[in-house]
Amino acid sequence: MWFKRLKWFAHRWFAHRPTVLRGGVLVLLAGLLTATTVVPAASAVPAAVSADAYWTAERMRAALPAAGTMRRSASKPSSDPVPPSHPFDGLPQVGTFFWTDGQNSGRFCGGSVVRSPHRDLVVSAAHCLRSPDPKKHLSFVPQYHDGLKPHGVFPVELIYIDQRYYDLGTDGGARWDFAVVRLGDRADGTPVQRAVGGFDLAVRPGYDHGDVRLIGYPGSSDATHPKPLDCRSSTHRYTSTDPKAPGDFLEIACAGYIGGTSGGPFLVRGLTGYLVIGVIGGYHTGGDTPDISYSSYFNDDLLDLYLSAVDGDDPAGR
Repeated sequence: MWFKRLKWFAHRWFAHRPTVLRGGVLVLLAGLLTATTVVPAASAVPAAVSADAYWTAERMRAALPAAGTMRRSASKPSSDPVPPSHPFDGLPQVGTFFWTDGQNSGRFCGGSVVRSPHRDLVVSAAHCLRSPDPKKHLSFVPQYHDGLKPHGVFPVELIYIDQRYYDLGTDGGARWDFAVVRLGDRADGTPVQRAVGGFDLAVRPGYDHGDVRLIGYPGSSDATHPKPLDCRSSTHRYTSTDPKAPGDFLEIACAGYIGGTSGGPFLVRGLTGYLVIGVIGGYHTGGDTPDISYSSYFNDDLLDLYLSAVDGDDPAGR
């Protein structure tokens, strides 16, 4: 993998330098590659047509949060003010994964499109997609809201999760609670990044950020999740005090992020738009209360998943 990283960095440096290291932060600007270096993935039109037909407004509205994400209790009183969240119609690059589980129940979790050479990658939380249950009709709907799919439906082709997360589970492997997902094209042959754009992916972004935008799709036992939530706050480093879930995580205070918001992005402004510096997950799969959320730290292990997804390597096993 070290050889792959060095090869990637060298190639990107000479191909208009779209991979940039700024102050120790690696920003992947793979979407800025020239057209001659981009090889589109094979079209998955039949799968996209099937997915689009299956995910009706009724089925999407009825979907429940991914198993293992409904773990947030009521907020505890705090003397510190918590920034409020508010519902909105979302961003084109942020959306929802939908699938049916082993009991044929609809499930959902958040994700964000990130720039890549093949224009087909999304980042999310590993705990959303780790379950060994068969996932049928697994698809991504950008900017889902109010039962709508404004940019169409993109079928999932491959899911990349660190092997240690499979081996150690959601607590022991909390440091690796991130996933990179490779999508097939929309029914008309359009890749997701061409349809909605993408964010740059920041690796080793640091922990302290003064202006972070947190987006997540809330869910509840009655599956009410018509719109995503939006909040602006700051992040800092949280070192786990739970020996069963060790590690250092991004921590953010934003009100109302109940179960279902997992996989939603932590966004900061960069030179070319937003950077994704985290996804809701990590410590206790994202937190114990609706007002404090977490992310695993985006390090070289995430970079390795990204590079494997770009190259189309076989994903890790369970």
